[in-house]
Amino acid sequence: MLFKKLSAPSLKELFVNELEGMILSGKLEVGAKLPPERELAESMQVSRAVVNSGIAEMEQKGFLTVKPRIGTFVADYRKYGTTDTLVSIMQYNGGMLRDKEVRSILQVRIIFMNLAATLAIEHATDEEISALKHYVGELAACADPEQAAALIFSFSHELSFISGNSLLPLFFISFRDLVTTLWARFATQYGVQPLAESAAAIYDYVAARDVEGATHYITTSTQESIDGSRQIYYKS
Repeated sequence: MLFKKLSAPSLKELFVNELEGMILSGKLEVGAKLPPERELAESMQVSRAVVNSGIAEMEQKGFLTVKPRIGTFVADYRKYGTTDTLVSIMQYNGGMLRDKEVRSILQVRIIFMNLAATLAIEHATDEEISALKHYVGELAACADPEQAAALIFSFSHELSFISGNSLLPLFFISFRDLVTTLWARFATQYGVQPLAESAAAIYDYVAARDVEGATHYITTSTQESIDGSRQIYYKS
């Protein structure tokens, strides 16, 4: 058995984690002005270089706004954040997404999957569509929730790839870790079979070039996890 090498977090990582925790917990409110970098460095006992690079990273994530010659302010990360921000939120919650974030991810999935299916039906070749059946077969034979989640993502990503839209696969990849976490949770609660059936149904609609059937199935089946009988929210 192989074990991963352990490594201690860097001072910058510790600095970022500390400030992110203060923002996500509400200790630092949106609009609050941070002390100057020199004061932060002294109070947290790190170098100014650590503070400077940490602030730059947090600005990229949407947690902070740096206004030259004015100061650094806590930004509204829910408005200006990225998928990296969502990962930080999940890590802060011990790997658990809030109900609002779970619902939002599933709603976005409906949009992306419907677009991928529609474009694939309109533009993909029969050979490209037929290649999707490989994932359907692997899912039918799968019993492990983690593996099933990875397979359903691969199926969806491949569908986005054959859609012909060059940006769509990149959107799918950016949500990979979050989506696979949710589908692994789904498979743990309800079994792998519903995921296998979902992939098979989408494949059948796409192979039949049935846009209306594919989009209706994707919407209604995903809606079951939003407000139906197969919800995957984390219970407190």
